[in-house]
Amino acid sequence: MNPPLRGGAGNVSPFEALVRARTSVRRYDERAIPDEVILSLLEAARLAPSADNAQPWRFIVVKDPGAKDRLARASFSGIFARSRFAARAPLLIALCAERTNPIEIGKTIKDRAMYQLDCGIAGEHLVLRAAELGLGTCWIGWFSKRGARKSLGVPVHVQVVCLISVGYPAEGVRQRARHRKPLASIAWFDHWKGSFPGAGSQEEPGK
Repeated sequence: MNPPLRGGAGNVSPFEALVRARTSVRRYDERAIPDEVILSLLEAARLAPSADNAQPWRFIVVKDPGAKDRLARASFSGIFARSRFAARAPLLIALCAERTNPIEIGKTIKDRAMYQLDCGIAGEHLVLRAAELGLGTCWIGWFSKRGARKSLGVPVHVQVVCLISVGYPAEGVRQRARHRKPLASIAWFDHWKGSFPGAGSQEEPGK
């Protein structure tokens, strides 16, 4: 028997509560993240599904202050300065894609670069696990990929897909609410714009 989607009196399930609570965090305190916690994040990402089980994701965990500073200077300079907040996080994780798998190469030739989707799923596993452990994260797509590649020594056949900042949220930080579109505007039955019963009631804000 499947578990109920919601508890009594309108309570949400633990997973739904986690999804609703996760938000992008851009200010962190100085607490170091224990290695066992980092390994737990990576394990969650490792278990993600991928097309043909190609598992293209690779992770470079940067926590040494010197290495983190070099990565930040290489990645967040010039037009990428708006992402400089991530340099203050105790941890930066580079999510990369190894593309030597013949299946992945074939899909790229056919304009179906599934590695981006695969890495996105793995990254989402990671940030949800982080939220469960009380950590804040922020996906960073606005950075110098060339600078990050050079700073981290990433080989040419590997793509740096994104950077993820990780840390305990700073005390008193209030995240700006980001409203999500209601289900009625994005989900339909059977055909485009087909009415989806009950979708109109799902209009809670997200972050």
